[in-house]
Amino acid sequence: MTNNIASLNPKEYILIKGAKLHNLKNIDVAIPRNKLVVITGLSGSGKSSLAFDTLFAEGQRRYVESLSSYARQFLGRLNKPKVDYIKGIAPAIAIEQKVNSTNPRSTVGTSTEIYDYLKLLYARIGKTFSPISGNEVKKHTVSDVINYVKTLELNTKLLLLSPVHIPKERNVLQTLKILAQQGYSRIKYKNKIVRIEDITTEIDHDFYLVIDRIVVNTNEDFYNRLGDAIQTAFFEGKGECIIEDNSTKKQTLFNNKFELDGLQFLEPNSHLFSFNNPYGACPSCEGYGNVIGIDEDLVVPNTSLSIYENAILPWKSDSFKKYKDALINNAYKFDIPIHKPWFELTEEQKQLIWDGNKSFKGLHHFFNHLEEKSYKIQYRVMLSRYRGKTKCTTCNGKRLRKEANNVKINDKNISELVDLPLNELIIFFKNIQLNPYEQKIGKRLLTEINNRLQFLNDVGLNYLTLNRTSNTLSGGESQRINLATSLGSSLVGSMYILDEPSIGLHPKDTERLIKVLKDLRDLGNTVIVVEHDEDIMKAADQIIDIGPKAGTFGGEIVAEGTYLQLLKSSSLTAQYLNHQLKIEIPKVRRKITKTIDVIGAREHNLKNIDVTFPLNSLTVVTGVSGSGKSTLVSKILYPAIQKKIGGYGEKVGQFTELKGDISAIEHIEFINQNPIGRSSRSNPVTYIKAYDDIRTLFASEKLSKIRNYQAKHFSFNVDGGRCEVCKGEGEVTIEMQFMADVHLECETCKGNRFKKEILEVTFHNKSINDILNSTIDDAISFFNEHKETKIVKKLKPLQDVGLGYVTLGQSSSTLSGGEAQRIKLASFLVKGTRQSKSLFIFDEPTTGLHFHDIKKLLKSFNALIKNGHSIIVIEHNIDLIKCADYIIDLGKEGGKNGGSLVFQGTPEELATIKNSYTAPYLAEKL
Repeated sequence: MTNNIASLNPKEYILIKGAKLHNLKNIDVAIPRNKLVVITGLSGSGKSSLAFDTLFAEGQRRYVESLSSYARQFLGRLNKPKVDYIKGIAPAIAIEQKVNSTNPRSTVGTSTEIYDYLKLLYARIGKTFSPISGNEVKKHTVSDVINYVKTLELNTKLLLLSPVHIPKERNVLQTLKILAQQGYSRIKYKNKIVRIEDITTEIDHDFYLVIDRIVVNTNEDFYNRLGDAIQTAFFEGKGECIIEDNSTKKQTLFNNKFELDGLQFLEPNSHLFSFNNPYGACPSCEGYGNVIGIDEDLVVPNTSLSIYENAILPWKSDSFKKYKDALINNAYKFDIPIHKPWFELTEEQKQLIWDGNKSFKGLHHFFNHLEEKSYKIQYRVMLSRYRGKTKCTTCNGKRLRKEANNVKINDKNISELVDLPLNELIIFFKNIQLNPYEQKIGKRLLTEINNRLQFLNDVGLNYLTLNRTSNTLSGGESQRINLATSLGSSLVGSMYILDEPSIGLHPKDTERLIKVLKDLRDLGNTVIVVEHDEDIMKAADQIIDIGPKAGTFGGEIVAEGTYLQLLKSSSLTAQYLNHQLKIEIPKVRRKITKTIDVIGAREHNLKNIDVTFPLNSLTVVTGVSGSGKSTLVSKILYPAIQKKIGGYGEKVGQFTELKGDISAIEHIEFINQNPIGRSSRSNPVTYIKAYDDIRTLFASEKLSKIRNYQAKHFSFNVDGGRCEVCKGEGEVTIEMQFMADVHLECETCKGNRFKKEILEVTFHNKSINDILNSTIDDAISFFNEHKETKIVKKLKPLQDVGLGYVTLGQSSSTLSGGEAQRIKLASFLVKGTRQSKSLFIFDEPTTGLHFHDIKKLLKSFNALIKNGHSIIVIEHNIDLIKCADYIIDLGKEGGKNGGSLVFQGTPEELATIKNSYTAPYLAEKL
């Protein structure tokens, strides 16, 4: 099909002719429009080069070209991708798998824009209630007074009065004189109407100003005049006016101030509900939700102890034991169980212990007392022990000033809504009761809120809350939030390019994701997915398989067509899909001899579970998104072992104790998908410390000695040999004002990173830049040829973990999460951690891996275990799960309904369990 690309219609296809970027071998591709297209192939075969660096980059460039010349001056120039031409391209939206936000103010609510609609909804139809009486706070408007007058009988005679406020610096006569000058002629004094000019002596303050005398009729002009008079009455009466019936003397008071029960309330507007605006943010924490204060986890470090067993650490010492005794002696009055573990107390009981009352002094009082005595060194030391980042006590972590919580819709304020899991929030908005007026105003807003909530539910994120901060989400979660946000904006005629949206998704949720992708396609968009997941491939309208291998051996189209057409081809993907090749299930599972047991894990949603982690084997922790896997492994197991063996570590989540053969571990590593290296100059070869040897090699060349170059001249991290303009990066970053930053090749060194004279030094006709630009596979064969075994030995592990296609000098910022993780794995293989028995923890290591690469990864895992190490993996990929020696399955659902231990044992045993979502998928593979 791609041979005669010129004959195809650009209205039906996106046509790419002669793509040559990175390792692409001058390929022609036709992508059908408004279809779901999957691009697959080995890691490093050129999928991302085609999808992101060619298609998306060109879409972005053309968008910029279409802007006015004024806007373009901020955007700089974008390079054209290396391609002959692209026809039929649509506006492009890329959704990549990076954890986007490090901003502590960004939440799920703000990044999906649901919170923006909520703010508007509360500002428009929220009702304010007084916290004292619970009654609704209302203010009267001119139309309220007119509507009252309309209810009276025709020809009723009325007086419109205003209370008179006399300023401090004037007496009554002076005030009356000024009112007369303003054109008023009468007052009501002691139930009589008196002309102002008749008053010559001082009278007491109790009188009203007569604004107008009214006879009720139905004339249009009458109501216009009355409206003006009422406005004047409110002004003169400082917000109050009175309508008095002449015959019955009945007075009706109207007030246009927003007050009740003697309190003045703030009128709802959208800024009041914004924690990113100084007007609405909580004054204590400025809208962050947490402050530096007394950290509850340090005050009660072991929540499995009871109050009687000294759960409250500062009250354990003899000097402060009196506080504990007072609490114990009075606890029965307030129904506080002193022998129950702290974690079993209700939130109200814990709050009471913090707040205290007249019978006993609470923890807040205790720490305030220490603050007052902080001129003494021992109290300052004592306080510093319990300080940490803690939930703001003023707003209770809700980020808003307390006045915002007086505004409610259907008895719920906005702070209560942002703490509900999304599945409960959907129910709230489905059953919301509004009167016709509110429905009319809120209709559009509610449609937007409901749509976006539905999308988040569809991509399997219904366990999150809107208040969850974005920087605590996993890569897969933040990518699916981007996906849901893009769906929420419901664009049509666009080209969505997604990078492995199935990351971090349990197979059960993949089905929902496929439905979302199909909906996006059915709206009239072209959906292009870079993916290795079998189910998504089956659902695709068209599959493009790039290969045959990776790096320099990739970059060609090896198969394309529907799923059934792909199966008939001979590509690696096809061979795995039709089971000619497969990831073998181990013949025997390793016997478990040593274990580590976590007793009573109860951080976040974990339900006080006891979990066994075997050593010297491959253990996989699985379960649906939000079931508590990351909490158990990265918040409890990892920091707890780290503290046990190293004496330091991050804050440990709540659990009772760690048991088992901890002495069998000398070292622990948590290998997540965060980028390697902080600097944009960091790259694979510097990370595994092979670059030092390469620099030394070049410094020992003849020309280097003549010119007196040392190893540092071949470094791009220090001045000397590197290009001074781009500081050895090979590219210049242009910060865009309103788009993602753009990287352009440095014009001085043409992307070569070094000065011209440094590049004249060669090792067997290759300059230092040639070495950095060669792939790991090529570099290994080159150095092997020239007997540089030391360098080969360091590069080999990168090849072993399936990264042979990466170039030595590729910037770490361009590596995917899975690649960064595998480079970390390789660096441990380089160190050959034989001397210390290590425990490795991996977070979704199959990210971005083709079946063939998973096979290589398992090989590396087995090599580590053979050397006496232990591996624990958080994973959803069934191909990896089936190779585990031991599985820990959490669930059953995510969020509130997750956190239980569904099963622990071998894969064969799990496959028979009825209660597990993982079991049926695993049984199919076994």
